[in-house]
Amino acid sequence: MFQDFIRPSYAGFWIRVLAYVIDSLLMMAVSFPLGLVIGFLIAASGADDNSPLLPMANLLINGVSILVGWLYNALLVSSPWQGTVGKKLLGLRITDLDGHRISFGRATGRYFAAILSAMICFIGFIMVAFTEKNQGLHDMIAGTLVVKGAATGEPYRVPPPPPDFGYRDGTLGVR
Repeated sequence: MFQDFIRPSYAGFWIRVLAYVIDSLLMMAVSFPLGLVIGFLIAASGADDNSPLLPMANLLINGVSILVGWLYNALLVSSPWQGTVGKKLLGLRITDLDGHRISFGRATGRYFAAILSAMICFIGFIMVAFTEKNQGLHDMIAGTLVVKGAATGEPYRVPPPPPDFGYRDGTLGVR
């Protein structure tokens, strides 16, 4: 009876950290040249340290970094890949709680919830090491799992709940 049930193998803390490092290196490879171009443009404009261009340039760089990170994450996580390049290289994928691919909207929510996880001293990420399904705060908010293995197209099937051993009138017995 139980051999028909598919239980996912949840991705642990350290493999998820490694996937994050890979993705961060990719994001830096995109963001660094952009920062250089903006920096050269500001320097060429003759702006000094007190120039009002500097805060605007920082805002632009940060805004573009968030935009690129969001699109990178949300598009790849909601795609048939079901994960970022780092997760794909390590054989991980992101699913909903039933094993299905998540939508772009849910992937977007997960990305911004991950920013929240980082803002609270990374506690939202550290939770991965201590929760039953290795979920971080962002996974719990978005209703997602990070699992090992390629996408099967099959939803997770779990054993049925145990029978109710008590009647409503308080007497015991199996229904």
